[in-house]
Amino acid sequence: MSTPPHPATIDRPSARVNEPQKKRRLSWLALFAIGLAAVLLYFTLRGLDWAAFWSTIKGGHYEFLLVIIPIGSANYFTRALRWSIFVRSQGDVPVSSVFWANMVGYMGNAYLPARAGELARSAFLGQKSGLGTSFVLATALAERLLDFIALVLIGSMALLLQANMSPLFANGLRVLALAGLLGLVIVVAAPFHEQVILRVVAWMPLPKNVARILSEQISRFLIGMRSLQSGKRLSLFVLLTFVIWFVDAIANVIGARVISQTLSIGQALVLLSALGLSSAIPSTPGYVGVYQFVAVTVLVPFGFSRADALAYILISQGMSYALVSFWGLLALWRINSSKAHTGTL
Repeated sequence: MSTPPHPATIDRPSARVNEPQKKRRLSWLALFAIGLAAVLLYFTLRGLDWAAFWSTIKGGHYEFLLVIIPIGSANYFTRALRWSIFVRSQGDVPVSSVFWANMVGYMGNAYLPARAGELARSAFLGQKSGLGTSFVLATALAERLLDFIALVLIGSMALLLQANMSPLFANGLRVLALAGLLGLVIVVAAPFHEQVILRVVAWMPLPKNVARILSEQISRFLIGMRSLQSGKRLSLFVLLTFVIWFVDAIANVIGARVISQTLSIGQALVLLSALGLSSAIPSTPGYVGVYQFVAVTVLVPFGFSRADALAYILISQGMSYALVSFWGLLALWRINSSKAHTGTL
């Protein structure tokens, strides 16, 4: 098993933020997230036809969820397969271990603030694989950033295919798509120019603490990105990324039938992109307020009523919580069972 590159660039004791500063920062983030959720919920629920909403909920065709369950479960495994491309570059890590770690992380993100699940899945897999939490967390950071860029590309291209779009908006989307493509090229090339990037950060007129934290995060990200320096691994990552979002789009097309509505693949991709990009905003656990606002904003122009859009996203979130909780709890049981009996997963 090879050693992860540049371990000294991560978690240096001198570079750690002291606990009081960290607690204050987390407190401010929590207050911001709660305030944002309250504001977005207000605008989402203001003037809502509650009678129509409850009628949609009660009249749902929930048998369609039986089709979504296996699709969603299979896609969780595909996500684990994609993450394994990073971690397996440094050692022979079973995909099953990556899957269980991923599900613990997704459950943590669903129920805990500040995306604490990222730390949970990285800590478990780092210990299980012997690669260390720092390296695994670096790969998780790289995976998330690449996913963000992919959503920009997918969302902008899907929107461009929608009818009745003003030329000004279409041109803006083309610029956004080009920016996403340029961002992807820069991110892939970045590991070859780490020293140049860090010198640029040091040159920028930033407070010392901000510059140090930014440099740390860049170094952490670049360690993860070095796992994709193989053309084969990069191509497989890109392929799996588009498979993941296309399958998720199919699940959303089927899910719309629960409330007797229709979504095209393109419309579902627009919704998924908007929800995915909004998850980068500091928010409460489960993205309360944020997801509801985004869903209503995106779906109403596609012909949904506000009541139907809200019902749809709540049913979708409930389904996601059920799946994540089932696989996450099973993952915790597997982990605890393996520790108690054999020490292996």
